[in-house]
Amino acid sequence: MRPLSLLLFFLTLMACGGKDSPKAPGSAQLAFPEKNSECTTGQNVNGTNTSIVEFNWIASNDTESYQLRTTNLNTNTTQSVEVKGTSAKLPLEKGSPYSWVVISKNNKVVETTKSETWFFYNSGSQTSYAPFPAGLIAPRMGSTVSKDINNEVLLNWESADLDNDLAGYEVYFSTTNPPTTLIGTLSAGQTDLKVTVITNNTYYWRVVTFDLEGNSAANAISEFKVR
Repeated sequence: MRPLSLLLFFLTLMACGGKDSPKAPGSAQLAFPEKNSECTTGQNVNGTNTSIVEFNWIASNDTESYQLRTTNLNTNTTQSVEVKGTSAKLPLEKGSPYSWVVISKNNKVVETTKSETWFFYNSGSQTSYAPFPAGLIAPRMGSTVSKDINNEVLLNWESADLDNDLAGYEVYFSTTNPPTTLIGTLSAGQTDLKVTVITNNTYYWRVVTFDLEGNSAANAISEFKVR
């Protein structure tokens, strides 16, 4: 190979062998408050019905910062804070149920990555707790799914209750939002239900979880399309 050709060859190799493209951040692993638990470690704020709760999670790969989001499930009010480390504190209302999620960020890419969403109660004076809202497993929110040979799709969810007195579920399902058609009242041991669907329709569904004390909780409405 001639010297000039050899030089061009190596220059081409160097150009093609540059740095790898920036990676999207990984998903943080939540640690505390624990999933479906009662948080009793909050620091009281004198003269208020509020306590300061510290959240902790495990670091994710390729992450520069984290956004912690908490939502009061009674009022649907969300708080957020952004930090560099793997812990953050927020003031929470006592005796209220919350969800929390951590979003991993990286300034080199536009993409962000969410952790799992966990539920917990911030400790208060009450002795009876409403169930946590059902966590919808399938179909996933916004997904497009195929029906089976019987023109059916399986709805699947999970739920929990601090008092361990779950009584059952009411499942609402329809092509209108919000879904108002009650298609099934199920016992606590059944967390799935087959529904009849039609191709190219969009469906909306939610689950109302209730316990033996008459307490109940409804999850956010989910939707999916049938291909």
